[in-house]
Amino acid sequence: MSLPFPVNSVLDHIPVYQPGRPIEEVARELGLPAADIIKLASNENPLGPSPLAVAAMRQALAAAHLYPDGNAFHLKRKLAAKLGVEPANLVLGNGSNEILEFIGHAVLSPGAEAVVSQYCFAVYPLVTHLFGATLVTVPARDYGHDLPALLRAITPQTRAVFIANPNNPTGTRASREELRRFVDAVPPRVLLALDEAYLEFLADPPDFLPLIRGGQKPNLLLLRTFSKIYGLAGLRLGYGIAAPALIAALEKVRQPFNINAVAQAGALAALDDTEHVQKTRRNNADGLEFYAEAFRRMGLPFVPSAANFILVRVGDGQRVFCELQQRGVIVRPMGGYQLPEFVRISVGTPEENRRCLEGLKAALA
Repeated sequence: MSLPFPVNSVLDHIPVYQPGRPIEEVARELGLPAADIIKLASNENPLGPSPLAVAAMRQALAAAHLYPDGNAFHLKRKLAAKLGVEPANLVLGNGSNEILEFIGHAVLSPGAEAVVSQYCFAVYPLVTHLFGATLVTVPARDYGHDLPALLRAITPQTRAVFIANPNNPTGTRASREELRRFVDAVPPRVLLALDEAYLEFLADPPDFLPLIRGGQKPNLLLLRTFSKIYGLAGLRLGYGIAAPALIAALEKVRQPFNINAVAQAGALAALDDTEHVQKTRRNNADGLEFYAEAFRRMGLPFVPSAANFILVRVGDGQRVFCELQQRGVIVRPMGGYQLPEFVRISVGTPEENRRCLEGLKAALA
């Protein structure tokens, strides 16, 4: 049945974002015990949340009848100290996805252009279309960003460039030198959103914080998250780092109380749990090596990954996804990312990785 009133016409061409399937949904659909299902679809931390964060969140629940601190004073101060910036350099979002929406409110409108790379994170095009702007997609190079081509795609109408390093869903990364040249070359009139959701998994991450501290790139916005390395995806907490003037503009479109009190308490404690971060990083490196060696033995082409997942070509990605689901293993089919022959597998615990590989061998047999 159609609606008796018109809706915004831009919605006619915007698909609904499809996340990795939750365990409970697959259990209901297939009649499998939820405890027997493993989820390797959404790049979550297989070690779970920081124990320090869990304890802090339990304590915060006692004050759940009160509104949270709308400015997240303590979390911003602690995060700023860790990063070597000022609280005025930070904006918090309900996941870094919300900060992407802030960008749309701030700089995108009909007639404007946003430049992205082929195989980019699905939310960049969604935000661009949501605000009636024109999406300019630059073909990938070896499944990664062609940074010189992205620069050439910038026109007088360009208002934003979105790139992720490491990239989701391919796991590729740009070299530090190439990325620095790119950041320097983006015109000051164009907002560069550099999504660093997977930065903490790099052994030698690029560091653009000095450009923020020194005020050298007022058009640069770094996006990071507590969802991945910190294992707090269920809290929905991301943050942006930029010049105070840009942060002030984004604050004007931020919803009041967008970061709840439990999330603030958990993030505060997680920042202190360096042991959990180190364990996660070691587990991830071991998992990537496990899959890479296994895929080489199996003769399966894959994209070497710098993130916490790996993209592997399996033929019919949707069929393999369904076969693995029947075996209680949830991965991510890549048809929606124009990669129908691939599935994306998040790194799990050693046991989860072995079980996934066994299921994949059976599905391909």
